[in-house]
Amino acid sequence: MAFDSVNNYYETLVFKEINNCVKQQKLKVDDDFLEDVACVALNRLPSRYVRHHVDLAFYLTADEHMLINESVKNAVVEAISFVDKHRR
Repeated sequence: MAFDSVNNYYETLVFKEINNCVKQQKLKVDDDFLEDVACVALNRLPSRYVRHHVDLAFYLTADEHMLINESVKNAVVEAISFVDKHRR
């Protein structure tokens, strides 16, 4: 059996938000920094596994969408700060 279609709903949201923050803040970062930020942010969010993103999006209320987006933004901002403070 293949499980290629199973993924964490938050991954795509976090990756997009990291890219947005990097562009908006004009941060000078490398791949290691981005991957560390992604890991820290994702570890601060609940896991929500889906087969198709549209399935979950369809069943969420507007308030749930807003809460998820705010949670992702906060997790990414905190992760960028954390990783930046702990650079070697």
